[in-house]
Parts: sequence; C-alpha cells; structure tokens
Amino acid sequence: MKNIWTLILIGLLGACNLNTEATKEVKKAERIISASKQYTEIIYALGADDKLVGVDLSSSYPPETSQKPNVGYHMHLSVEGMASLNPDLILHGGGKFSIGPPEAVNQLKKVGIPMHTFDTKAKDIPTTIQLMREMGAFFDKKEEAEKLIQKLESDMNKVQIIQDTIQNRPKVLAIHFGQAMNIYLALDKTSVGGQMIEWAGGEYCLNKGKGMNRITSPEMIARANPDVILLTGFGYDRLGSVEKVKEIPGIALTNAAKNDKIYRVEAHDLIYFGPRTGKNVLKLNEIIFQ
Repeated sequence: MKNIWTLILIGLLGACNLNTEATKEVKKAERIISASKQYTEIIYALGADDKLVGVDLSSSYPPETSQKPNVGYHMHLSVEGMASLNPDLILHGGGKFSIGPPEAVNQLKKVGIPMHTFDTKAKDIPTTIQLMREMGAFFDKKEEAEKLIQKLESDMNKVQIIQDTIQNRPKVLAIHFGQAMNIYLALDKTSVGGQMIEWAGGEYCLNKGKGMNRITSPEMIARANPDVILLTGFGYDRLGSVEKVKEIPGIALTNAAKNDKIYRVEAHDLIYFGPRTGKNVLKLNEIIFQ
C-alpha cells in the first residue's frame, strides 16, 4: 500500500472551482434534500444541517438524521414526499445508482426542482479531502472543512503507524445487505470497505474487481475462507444473531464461523469515505484483532 501520508499530501494540492453560473445558482438553496448518505454526513460535520429539510433512508449518520423527514431509499424516492417538503435543491451522488427510479427523476425535473452533484467523487483519502473542501466552499463553511481535514489527516497518521507494526494479517470478508435488491452482497477488495479493512491490518480475501459481489454460491464464501467476517448493521439485525449469520450459505465452512469471529459493524462506517474514515479504520483495527 502506498504511504497514506503521501496520498494525503497529494490530495492537499487539489483545488475546487465553484465559479460556474449553475453552481452560483444552486448555492442560494436554503431548503435542501440530501439523497446521498456521504453528503449528508459531511453536511452535518460542516454544521450546515440547518439547510436540510429531508434525507434519504440510507442517511443514517449522524443519529440526528432521524429527526429529518425521510424521503425513502435513494433509488426508490417518493416524488410526493419530496415535493411536500418544498425543496429548492436535491443533492445526490451522481452515477447510475445514485438516485431513482428514473420516472421519479423525470417527474422532479418536470416540476422544476434543481438537482446537483458535487464534482469530486471521494474514492480515496485525497479525493475525500477534495470533496470536503468543495462542500465547505459550497456551504460557506471553509474553515469548518479545514478542521475536518486536519482531524482526518491526524487519524490517518495513526493508521500509518499501525500499518508499520502489523505482521500477521487475518483474512477478512465484509458482507452488506443490499436493500434495493433485497440480497446479501460480499464487498470486494476494490470497494471502500475493502480498502479500509486493508488499512486496518486485514488481508481482504475477495478480489473480483467489483465494488459489491452477489453471493452466487456457498463455494464463493468457502473458497475465500475468511478468518474474520464483518456484517453491516441492517443485514445482521434482520438475522438477529451470529448463529443465524452462519446459516448464510458457505459461511459455516469458514474459519470465522468456526472460531466465532463474526462481528456487526455499522454500514455508515464501512460503505463510503468521509470525515470519520480515519477514526473508522482505527475502530476496524480493534474489531479485527480482538
């Protein structure tokens, strides 16, 4: 893995340009709906949550998001529910799976509610820093953004120290319940969670080149044979216990199941990069090596 501190320094060189006429217009928004869990967390961290009138179902951090009206899952949005909040802007992450269904998006466009996605896509630490800077400028919270960046840098510095001391890396697999498809998905080494687990000292044991993988057979899990399995909150809670998790095809055959190394983690700690990423990696290190 490249030196994390080097990556952060590269990220500090990034600059965000918010001077387009379109951006100036959406920056005037005072009644915003966030359909991105990543954006929602950063908005709260910046102290700009007073502009939020609604959030999507996946926006579960911080806990205060539960006090905002919920507009449904970001891929199954309720047009009526959103329109009733009288928003002047909808934020979403961009990309094929960021907002839907298509008919709802078309209806929102027809009624003239602007939609916006930030230019920076946070796929690593440098771009996470860029995104926080971009959003800090958008919400006139530049100083707050810099404080968040300093904290992230500090936490990632601690992660680097851990990286330098780890000798034996347990094989780790993370499983997430996809609410849109109603199935369990195995995170890939290339996913956000896969990267974070490797930073935390684990050896991620599934690498198919996709962010999420449908669990197609028991053999897929058995071949990976993780020493530790992490299951995100919703998927764990709907089963209710480690013994029930072991009933997912293939899991009972793993070292993790045999040694009861199956743990619940919050999805918002593992699925996207944000201001708490360094802190979450340190938390993962404690879980993996307990």
